[in-house]
Amino acid sequence: MQLTGLHHVTAVTARAADNLAFYTRVLGLRLVKKTVNQDDVSAYHLFYADGRASPGSDLTFFDWPAPSERRGGNSISRTAFRVSGEGTFDWWREHLGRQGVNHHPATLRDGRLTLDFEDGEGQRLSLIDDCRVGEAYPWEGSPVPAAHQIRGLGPIRLAVANPERTEAVLTEVMGFTRARSFELPEGEVSVFETGPGGPAAEVHLLKDTSAPARQGAGGVHHVAFRVPDADYAAWADRLKQRRVPSSGPVDRYYFRSLYFREPNGILFEIATDGPGFATDEPMATLGERLALPPFLEPRRAEIEAGLKPL
Repeated sequence: MQLTGLHHVTAVTARAADNLAFYTRVLGLRLVKKTVNQDDVSAYHLFYADGRASPGSDLTFFDWPAPSERRGGNSISRTAFRVSGEGTFDWWREHLGRQGVNHHPATLRDGRLTLDFEDGEGQRLSLIDDCRVGEAYPWEGSPVPAAHQIRGLGPIRLAVANPERTEAVLTEVMGFTRARSFELPEGEVSVFETGPGGPAAEVHLLKDTSAPARQGAGGVHHVAFRVPDADYAAWADRLKQRRVPSSGPVDRYYFRSLYFREPNGILFEIATDGPGFATDEPMATLGERLALPPFLEPRRAEIEAGLKPL
């Protein structure tokens, strides 16, 4: 019973239309599900992923009219995407420059070429070279050439006041192993990996004793980790046996989830690979209409009336 990597990262936007334009037209990701926050149906929940809506490729956004994030500790401070090849970084550097995107030169970090940038709301992102490890599913409708497209999520960075407490949960509860460390100007980063390892299955942990972040637009709400469908019940039992307070099983229709907070307060989710986003829409037309899980379908007219057009 092992987590197999990152499943998705969910962040916050206060400008859904701009968000859609940036992640599809600039980053070239596919909008694979246009739905609502199941706990707050006044807000869109937008899912961007690769051409097949693969688990582990999703960056998702809650559309909330929130002020900008106040950066600080006890937060997910950076989300990386995987791309491949030095030539790809040359293409992205020129592309981001043409699009007026705030970005830094590519640099070697933890043995991988890495390029940091931000979206229009200050969401901190990176591209990292995964050396073509694992499969990739380009989206034929992307404005980004197939060879340079984002292949999926890469490592996330956690900035926490008490990293040893987060490390205990990662290793003793979630089955991660400590692989290595590297230096940033902000301090030493410890790398933890699960499943097959590699950038799609890593958490980077940094000590940050600054005031805790205040969540808002441009910040991350939570991170989810992949679990095979057959292991879902066993993970619910594991959290209970380890006396980790959790949500208990939650059926999100497209996947099943378990939510809990690590000791520094960051929200973690364990999510199944299936059933997947093609459960209620054909793969060819994912994201083209507002999709609602069956329990919300009777409220479609009410929900659609409360949403801003994208």
